[in-house]
Amino acid sequence: MTDAQPQTRPNGRRVEIEYCTQCRWLPRAAWLAQELLTTFEAELTELALKPGRGGVFVVRVDDEVVWDRREQGFPEPTAVKRLVRDRVAPGRSLGHSDKPE
Repeated sequence: MTDAQPQTRPNGRRVEIEYCTQCRWLPRAAWLAQELLTTFEAELTELALKPGRGGVFVVRVDDEVVWDRREQGFPEPTAVKRLVRDRVAPGRSLGHSDKPE
């Protein structure tokens, strides 16, 4: 047997949503995770929900912070989808999510 290494698709990307357990933000994080997985099912190899504390709600793509609630407030899903798209599938249309707000 060989070492168990995770198998990833070429160019596969990892998204992490860190959320505050004290604030009970798991449902919000899970909903955003579902939106991202539905939109980027071919591009993402992993989406992790990371429990945190102290009011944290941060979205990362491959360890790069793309949204931080402390600086930007709570995100609208379309805003996060655009930021994730720009990193995992640049040039891809998001349909109605690409229209100006």
